[in-house]
Amino acid sequence: MFSLPLAFGAPAILIALAALPLIWWLLKLTPPRPKAEVFPPLRILASVLKREETPSKSPWWLTLLRMLIAALVILALADPVLNPRTASLSTDGPLVLVVDNSWATATDWDNRVATAEALIGDASDRDVPVSVVFTADVTHDAVPGTAALALEKLAAAEPKPLRPDRARTLSALRTGLSGEAPGTLVFITDGLATDEQESAIADLAALQPQELRLIEAGGGGPVAITSATNGSDALTVTLARLNAEEPLSLVIDAQDRQGRVIANGTVSFAAGESVASGAVAAPFELRNDFARLSIAGAANAGATHLLDDGFRRRKVAIVSGDSGDGFQPLLSQLFYIERALTPYADLLKPNDTDLSIALPELLRQNPSAIVLADVGRLPADVYEPVEQWIAEGGTLIRFAGPRLAAAPVGDPLVPVILRQGERALGGALSWAEPQPLADFPNFGPFAGMARPEGILIKRQVLAEPTPDLAERTWASLADGTPLVTVEETGAGRVVLFHVSAEATWSDLPISGEFVEMLRRIVQLTRVGAAATEPGQTTAPSLSPFRLLTAQGALVSDAGTAKPLIIGPDQPQSATFDNPPGLYGTEDGFVALNLLPAETQLLPIPTDGIAALSRAPMAGTAATPLKPGLLTFAFLLLVIDSLVVLFMGGAFARLPRRAPAAAAMALILAAATVLVPGATRAQTTDRPATTQDQKPGDELILDRLDNTHLAYVITGEPEVDRISEQGLAGLTQFLTYRTTLEPAPPVGVDISTDELSFYPIIFWPISASAPMPSAAAISRIDAYMRAGGTVLLDTRDQFSSLGEDIGSTANGQRLQAILANIDIPPLEPVPSDHVLTRAFYLLNGFPGRYSGSPLWVEARQEAQSTASGVASSGDGVSPIMITGNDLMGAWAIDDNGNSVLPIVPSNELQREMAFRAGVNIMMYMLTGNYKADQVHVPALLERLGQ
Repeated sequence: MFSLPLAFGAPAILIALAALPLIWWLLKLTPPRPKAEVFPPLRILASVLKREETPSKSPWWLTLLRMLIAALVILALADPVLNPRTASLSTDGPLVLVVDNSWATATDWDNRVATAEALIGDASDRDVPVSVVFTADVTHDAVPGTAALALEKLAAAEPKPLRPDRARTLSALRTGLSGEAPGTLVFITDGLATDEQESAIADLAALQPQELRLIEAGGGGPVAITSATNGSDALTVTLARLNAEEPLSLVIDAQDRQGRVIANGTVSFAAGESVASGAVAAPFELRNDFARLSIAGAANAGATHLLDDGFRRRKVAIVSGDSGDGFQPLLSQLFYIERALTPYADLLKPNDTDLSIALPELLRQNPSAIVLADVGRLPADVYEPVEQWIAEGGTLIRFAGPRLAAAPVGDPLVPVILRQGERALGGALSWAEPQPLADFPNFGPFAGMARPEGILIKRQVLAEPTPDLAERTWASLADGTPLVTVEETGAGRVVLFHVSAEATWSDLPISGEFVEMLRRIVQLTRVGAAATEPGQTTAPSLSPFRLLTAQGALVSDAGTAKPLIIGPDQPQSATFDNPPGLYGTEDGFVALNLLPAETQLLPIPTDGIAALSRAPMAGTAATPLKPGLLTFAFLLLVIDSLVVLFMGGAFARLPRRAPAAAAMALILAAATVLVPGATRAQTTDRPATTQDQKPGDELILDRLDNTHLAYVITGEPEVDRISEQGLAGLTQFLTYRTTLEPAPPVGVDISTDELSFYPIIFWPISASAPMPSAAAISRIDAYMRAGGTVLLDTRDQFSSLGEDIGSTANGQRLQAILANIDIPPLEPVPSDHVLTRAFYLLNGFPGRYSGSPLWVEARQEAQSTASGVASSGDGVSPIMITGNDLMGAWAIDDNGNSVLPIVPSNELQREMAFRAGVNIMMYMLTGNYKADQVHVPALLERLGQ
């Protein structure tokens, strides 16, 4: 019997099996239940005289059942054990125990300790010295000692939230053994290879033990979270597992800082698949509250993934100063910014083009960062709330461009002092060549990034040299000029890219470095944990804040953990010096997880080791049968009791109940069917009538159906009368000379009226008229930003936007108005501009006067090339300025006669003024279509026609 894989803890109790025949004889005396029969009355009277009879024995099958119960109880009391452990240790050398106490052993650590205790007990019985080493410990004492000392070391050991360092352990073991060969070397392993070149088994075999035994846990093997990515719609979690034979589905719990599960998802492994990903779907506001991810039911450090502020998706508001973003997206200021930030942030866009309305609305949504793409100046009432938002921790990211280059010096939302205008690198008018980027400094968010190759800067805005300019520069060109500068303001910062956000000024927006630079800047919006101070020349370090235990719990005990160095050499996974956990303070921290991204769990290799034997772990190999036998005996006893009750007629005497439940179910079903249908008829749509129209709808339809020339109502009756008559004259001229038939002109109040109905608004400047409010000027700015054009006419002949712009009263009023509008750089209409050939061929744009040029948006590409491009972007300047009194030259009375004389008197000049108005309208309504006609001869020449 002892050759079988079965042993008994109390074999003497098996003698009780000899009493089974006696039990059989006693059980046969148990009578069955009497049969119940219905007799007629006479039969009952006749049976009274009969002698009562008692059955002499019970049914054989009932007796057999009870015999089986008795046998099971006797066997259970004998304490049988299946596959008992056999003590077999070599006495030719010390017992060496190499124990993995890594993260993967946390779930079955007690079984591993029990296995080691049993081996040490066997060594104590044979008086064999014992050496115990743990692969996840920092220090090792591998000198063989007594069994009692080994048990003390085993009791003090615990699993660590680290991967094992078996090379260090093997080195200590060689030193401790001093060349002595082990008798029995037992490796209690977690089954995981530390890397693809794992050689632990072969190295242990090189110690030449008499017996090399490998003990590892059974089951499905460990599973770990290797990475988590916060996408735009959901959080994606990647898991790796060791045993990939069977399909497996796991639940991922997302917890907040208090440990509450606030969302979950599922990751499913297919058969043969060792790496799988799943999603935790939740709104990004809820995902920003995630503090950790864990595998449900797995309590170890590998099944826990810590999250920090860098994981959270930021709200980033983006605002552009370009009015033509929708027509040519590749030239848009926001095209590249959106695509760079979309994977890492949730973008907010303004609902209104008026920045005095849009920016406060964006601030109310509490964004982490605001990106201003070529916004030269903001409305005056917006500066204070934006500055307060920055001081409270916001990050303002600005990109240069023509508008910022033309903005006046002294903007408080610019980190450095800028020179007005831009610096052109390369081209016919520049001696300098386009510049590449220099190496990034060892401070700031770009520290550690490789110097970008193949990026050239062709145009930039320059910063005035100051003593602290180098400390404020996060990136620069090869010639030392700043590319990205910063200014810390309170808890926030202002960051300026000295180039535009589209690809005309540089190659940066079309490079991968642009994405990484924006990502790193946006991540700085977390509160101060890993932010680098300006001028800091050494990488910052963060002290341990909360550390992860092997069971996946966060504790405040830092132990021997060292501060975490932030920089290019920052560890990507946990080490002995930096165990997994949170580093920083309560205000901000960085999460360091156990495993780096894309880690695969590989089995420890055992091929080619001939002397290796495998043994099961204690608690998994020897299986006690006593609980199972007692449970089976109890179940048979329950069956016996039910049989006795049945034979005694207990179930036959139960009353029969009517199927009331079925009747109730039928009543409830009928009630649901007979619900009155009147309630379903309440949502019937009724046809819309004219009563549904809101006040002002007729005016809107009229403005949409017809093209109207609009002028600004200044409040001066005479000026407004001339404006109306002037646009009436231009409307009549357009109707006679072109296919455009505008409706009668309208006057607009820029503070209240909707401006988007009109392609162009004529604004006569009058110093004696009331000064428009800041809100009204902001609405004009928004109208221009949305694609409209404003023609400002000082009507004084002398306004040239030069130094003498304030030499007249109307010029001073124009200067005051433009001070609050974000306008691009301006230039007089060039001779090759589309305005000079949109309908008539013109050399000038006279009105009542002819001494003032017509100023339009400067063409950036025409400044650096000699291609004669007729227009930039979509060809429509958002602003035009003149002093020639165009509407005075166009003004006619009810009889069609001119109202005001030409100065000097020359009716040909009035004709040229009307033609200038026609070209302006054609330019407004056709845009780049007319600009493209300039290239027709060149295109035909290329086609050979």
